[in-house]
Amino acid sequence: MNEPQPPRGFLALLRQCGLVGPQEQPAFSLLSGGVSSDIWWVDRKHRPVCIKQALAKLKVATDWYVPVERNAYEVAWFQTVARIAPDSVPEILFHDPQAGLFVMPYLPPKQYPSWKSELRHGRCDTTVARSVGEIMARIHFATADDDTIATRFATDHIFHAIRLEPYLEATADVHPDLRSPLMALVTETAAHRQALVHGDISPKNILVGPEGPVFLDAECAWYGDPAFDLAFCLNHFLLKCLWVPDAVDGFLACFDAMHAGYAGVLEGFSTDDIGGRAARLLPGLMLGRIDGKSPVEYLTEASAKKRVRKTSKALLTEPPETLSDVRDAWVGELKLGAGDE
Repeated sequence: MNEPQPPRGFLALLRQCGLVGPQEQPAFSLLSGGVSSDIWWVDRKHRPVCIKQALAKLKVATDWYVPVERNAYEVAWFQTVARIAPDSVPEILFHDPQAGLFVMPYLPPKQYPSWKSELRHGRCDTTVARSVGEIMARIHFATADDDTIATRFATDHIFHAIRLEPYLEATADVHPDLRSPLMALVTETAAHRQALVHGDISPKNILVGPEGPVFLDAECAWYGDPAFDLAFCLNHFLLKCLWVPDAVDGFLACFDAMHAGYAGVLEGFSTDDIGGRAARLLPGLMLGRIDGKSPVEYLTEASAKKRVRKTSKALLTEPPETLSDVRDAWVGELKLGAGDE
């Protein structure tokens, strides 16, 4: 099978911006794993780089189209966060908003392992989880009630198309009996414009770097509800309890560490019940990762999906007040399932 070839003009673009010499002929390789963008590894003479170009149609089973302008907002998110937590984002070497692409350094897996890969092997480092929670909170705190940033990231249409519709509204179509609480979550989340939101903080988008976590894939950047970031990431610790059952205690410890790290930074700051909104949103996101447009790839067994549906439906019907309530409900389901085995 022939290797995929980079789009015409990539080499000229790299030469034009000075990242590749006039006579240099770097090798290009399409990296795997992305569903919303094509990411090309470029083995240039000096340090390798990556080119990320947004796709209009996402590489998922259902028809899912998203504006490619999100690439520019991703770059803007990196640049904004670089002033808040500089070690937590990659450097942007070049950006072409018209082409919907940017260039960043290649971060080798040996020095920057994927946090998702670490968790997959049961390596549940609570220090990383706490640090992610703290950085997340620092970003939210530093950008809260900032009219300039709010104007720069007025991306409600993109956030709706790439997050609220596929995760909550599409799930409501599958579960009409839960349409009312799921649509209420859409309304509540969309109504809160408080801080700069990443929108896709998950282990697959975080590298465990030598200076701490490095955040990637900010295509969903939005000035909105910080509760979404917190709930979105905490959700992964709960679901992964069914992926790696031997590491349940570690995943729950990471849940607690991230929650504590986030709350610690925002202690004394008026958060307008971020934790309560995150708690109400979390079961909707749990169900969305089973029956929405972007289900997690590692929960394929009917029994696992049934357990997620059972817990999330109960919590959507009787909304929790705190994130600890969600955690406790999930622990109860895990213990019940263990007793049935």
